[in-house]
Amino acid sequence: MSDFVIQGFENFEVHGSRKRKTVSSSKMNAVKIFAAIFGILLICELCVYFFVVPCLDTVEISWSGLSSYSKESMNGVISSCMGKKFMNFSTNEAKSLVMSVPGVESVQISKRFPNKVYIHVSERKPVAMTFVSNGGRTIPVEIDKNGVLFYGTTNSANSDTSLPLISGIPVENIPEGMRIPQKYRALMEQIDTIRSLSQNYFAAVSEIHVIPKEYGNYELVLYPIHSKTRILTGRQLKEEDLQYMMVALDVVNALEPDVEEIDLRYGSVTYRTKSASRGQTGEFGE
Repeated sequence: MSDFVIQGFENFEVHGSRKRKTVSSSKMNAVKIFAAIFGILLICELCVYFFVVPCLDTVEISWSGLSSYSKESMNGVISSCMGKKFMNFSTNEAKSLVMSVPGVESVQISKRFPNKVYIHVSERKPVAMTFVSNGGRTIPVEIDKNGVLFYGTTNSANSDTSLPLISGIPVENIPEGMRIPQKYRALMEQIDTIRSLSQNYFAAVSEIHVIPKEYGNYELVLYPIHSKTRILTGRQLKEEDLQYMMVALDVVNALEPDVEEIDLRYGSVTYRTKSASRGQTGEFGE
């Protein structure tokens, strides 16, 4: 009797063990099936993300760095690239189109899956303005520190008092995007340096006139805003010159209110009155 009980118990254990193995095997198979399905779905999603969307969806353009130009106007500049798919979008073509805008100094373009294009623009910063002839009209253009001419898209020429008017540079009928002659570019760098100072010296100057001289040289004539007296200087424009100009203007006008011209070119200050034809000139040292 006891042997029969023991044998039955052993048979029960064997049966239970087989049943547990079957359940465990079923769970493992279910996990494997779930993992396989998940892997297939993941692969399909990656294929859609990296291949289908870039081939079927048009690019989305994101602009940054724009100040004088609007996103709409820049989208018009690269309109030939706007409707392209991500895989067909050429960063070199887009860069060439953006750089064709004279007011743009540099541009960086990057593509990111699945359909994003990021364009960062660095605009030219004007340091001075001048006038050119265009179609029989005289219109203002701006000049950057490298001497590049471009049309301003804002009212910066009117609102920025640190932006001096330059006249006398031979730029008539020169298209925007071109540079002023080489010998005048140093003047733009000098103006840029002065504009970076805390004191707004050009707020007191209505115009800087360039007078070409022999052998490629030139001199400058400054016209103060609140005076009819013009100031003659050399080709170097420095902070000290503008400070000296204002001091000399106050002193000379106090001595002789009929002063037409002050000459600062030779170290000492000389002046000429409107009646200088009768010999009325003057001089005082530094």
